[in-house]
Amino acid sequence: MSGVQPARRVALEVIRAVEHDDAYANLLLPQRIVRARLSPQDAGLATELTYGTLRMSGYYDRVIALAARRPTSAIDPALLDVLRLASHQLLATRVAPHAAVDESVSQAREVGSRSGTGFVNGVLRTISRSTPEEWRSRVLDGATSTDDRLAAEYSHPEWVVRAFRGALAADDRASELEALLAADNEPARVSLVALPGLAVPADVPTADPGRFSPVAITAPSGDPASLPLVAEGRVRVQDEGSQLAALALSRVAPIAPGERWLDMCAGPGGKAALLAAEAARGGATLVANELVPARVGLVRKALQAVPGGVTVRQGDATLVGEAEPAAYDRILLDAPCTGLGALRRRPEARWRKQPRDVAELTGLQARLFASALAALAPGGTLAYITCSPHTAETRAVVESGLKRWVRDGGPEMEVLDASATLEAVATAPLDLGPGPFAQLWPHRHGTDAMFVSLLRKPV
Repeated sequence: MSGVQPARRVALEVIRAVEHDDAYANLLLPQRIVRARLSPQDAGLATELTYGTLRMSGYYDRVIALAARRPTSAIDPALLDVLRLASHQLLATRVAPHAAVDESVSQAREVGSRSGTGFVNGVLRTISRSTPEEWRSRVLDGATSTDDRLAAEYSHPEWVVRAFRGALAADDRASELEALLAADNEPARVSLVALPGLAVPADVPTADPGRFSPVAITAPSGDPASLPLVAEGRVRVQDEGSQLAALALSRVAPIAPGERWLDMCAGPGGKAALLAAEAARGGATLVANELVPARVGLVRKALQAVPGGVTVRQGDATLVGEAEPAAYDRILLDAPCTGLGALRRRPEARWRKQPRDVAELTGLQARLFASALAALAPGGTLAYITCSPHTAETRAVVESGLKRWVRDGGPEMEVLDASATLEAVATAPLDLGPGPFAQLWPHRHGTDAMFVSLLRKPV
């Protein structure tokens, strides 16, 4: 795409790969930025264009359909990608309209036919003739229901809007739906974790401490990978919500030397690294289990800087309870989930996930939960956590799993107050409300929407 500004070229390449090759923007974009040798300024622009377009593509599709007078399903997919990227520039950035239109037409020429180029030019000139506020009014006027209106305005699938409403209601926060949807469309703050015993937040002098986690650092500007401590593995990129979820397990009670810990679904290894560092300081050992071979490699890499006492293995965690009954004093079950709590970081996930995915995942989550209970030693603690607030993946899994456990002859589990535990760990009030379950929120805490529950097996 010669003649196209480099940041726009990279953004379109990533958007096309995400849309048509199931790529992940957070993995692909840094590679493309390096390959294109973008300046820091252009790298920032490419990031904003890529993530902004992916987040708001549902809204932009409605604008495009109005401007083109045809459904987006009738538009060539390659040209639709160009139109989405251009719509973001026209409606949500300070890019000069003529520059956005002209360069987008050049991009259309590279990916489409001559007639397609003229079509893109006409649609974009139509969009540019009205203000963002005028387009917003037109889009919302076309909504068919309250949920459809919210889905349009905040660019979320309607089923996700309903799921968030239910999750907030379960947390006594039903009035905060629009605030949550809006927060999902804001860039996520980059947080670092100083692994205990290997670093402290003050070791990164140009950065501020995190907002809630005692081991968090607010990442300074620039690429975190360029920091020496990050390169050494003693400081890692990790959301504060993930840090707090891991610390809820490691700090729920004093560590007794000789304890055995298990991270059941450890890939890609962020929580495992933090748990391993905590275990090492208290004289405990950690087993980091992961099913997928490629992710096993990521776990090993994440744990390289942590001293001994860690075993990384590949295995099916649903079988752990049968193979190793009552073997572990603390178990972290960071269950595979829809990831609806991390839509700020993975904007394409909102469009890829479907309601049927919830049903498939809750079946797996139930099997993993049963396996974890069986593998837990008497007096041991299980943390069941998800990066999704969807009630079917959170409290429903815990409550139905505990009933099934007792029905099958297991001892009555003690449900600990996860909210109180997190409040005790945090360096500032979280205002989580009553327990026993704890739910973090992007709009309230600036973290991913992590769900945390803590269960103790009787002695």
